[in-house]
Amino acid sequence: MSNMLAVLAGALISIVSLMPAALAQPACVTQNMVVPPGANTSDKAAPFFIDTTGLDFKTTPPTRDPSNPNYPRATELPDGTLPPSGAEGNFIIGPTHAPAPETVAKDGVPRGTITSFTLSSKDSVIYNPGLIRDDTPGCNNSSIMVTTTAPGDKSNMIVTTSHPGTWTRTIEVYVPPNYVRGTEMPFIVLGDGGSTAWKDMNTTLDNLIQQHRVPPMVSIQIGNGGQDAQGAQRGREYDTVSGAYAQFVEREVLPLVEQHAGVKLTKDPEGRATMGLSSSGTAAFTMAWFHPELYHRVLAYSPTMVNQQWPWNPALRGGAWEYHSPWTGPAGPNLTVKAGVLTPSEPPGVPLIPSAPIKPIRYWFEMGDQDLFYPNPTIPDGMHDWTLSAALMAKVLAEKGYHYQYLFVRNAKHVDRPTVAQTLPSALEWLWKGYPIP
Repeated sequence: MSNMLAVLAGALISIVSLMPAALAQPACVTQNMVVPPGANTSDKAAPFFIDTTGLDFKTTPPTRDPSNPNYPRATELPDGTLPPSGAEGNFIIGPTHAPAPETVAKDGVPRGTITSFTLSSKDSVIYNPGLIRDDTPGCNNSSIMVTTTAPGDKSNMIVTTSHPGTWTRTIEVYVPPNYVRGTEMPFIVLGDGGSTAWKDMNTTLDNLIQQHRVPPMVSIQIGNGGQDAQGAQRGREYDTVSGAYAQFVEREVLPLVEQHAGVKLTKDPEGRATMGLSSSGTAAFTMAWFHPELYHRVLAYSPTMVNQQWPWNPALRGGAWEYHSPWTGPAGPNLTVKAGVLTPSEPPGVPLIPSAPIKPIRYWFEMGDQDLFYPNPTIPDGMHDWTLSAALMAKVLAEKGYHYQYLFVRNAKHVDRPTVAQTLPSALEWLWKGYPIP
């Protein structure tokens, strides 16, 4: 008995001795969602201006007014309704978001088959090694929530906690019912595979295919490489404005899909679609932008068309923000080397979409009225308002003559799950308009 008491006493002493250290742990810094400290909100002509026009800060994130003069004009629809099939342009929906009936499994509707397999960075060429960022356990993004930016540049986050590591991800393949082996199939690639936002995807495809509203297609959900934002593998894949992720999918994922699921995937870009949420929504657009010979159709929920690219790239200082808008920082020296001599060069180009010939991209996207607003307080760069970025995308797409549908969604947060359940069937039908349906 005395031995047992001694053990208990020792345990209690150990617990008490650990308490000061536990109490000394820094508090987990949560998302900001208000104007960051020290931000420029008063001088539009000065660098890194944050425009708060039309924002109601009584909610967190702030609620945006669709009549904001910074946003494009849009058609407001009766609550609970969606745009007519095939309609293009800008629309306002909500505030009620009932799930579409096509998201529910129905008796008598043939169901597709599901095949899953895993992929490791050890098997990759493009993303080997992977990136891992040292965050406090249980405190997502902790190291970048308390970091700094480069001197004089609020857009250039300094990340010292990122290092090489190993990732493992799951790929889930949906093959439509009654697939005949050897038949070439259209397909859709989903980023952030396994997200709860995609829980109704396969059922929705079963129903839409049975109703002849979309072609029979293969759906490929690709898990991300882990963590989020700057310095993480997920951010490296999705927020980098380049063709690297599309090449990873093309060279390293699709051949394994054909092998494991026993399907043949089309090479016709009209029969290839990309889809994503948040940063993977940006990646979906980036895949088609840099490789229109591979993809023509894009669908995105709350795409991160903001400055999340890391490492910082002097050729595209605003990351995905520069799809639609100029970099918000001060003009640099803009010098080049000619014949070994440092020489002033031409002024930097305008944003990507306005400056390039129109590409064969068909784009459906949505954004909530309470979507993200400067979630990281350490980067007050004028390029982290998600809802504004979507409005600016809609503007430049309209000016260039793209086929697109943009939904401004009332009563909706970032990648709003009720909104996904309400809109997914109609969004998929819109996305595949013009493609032959047997």
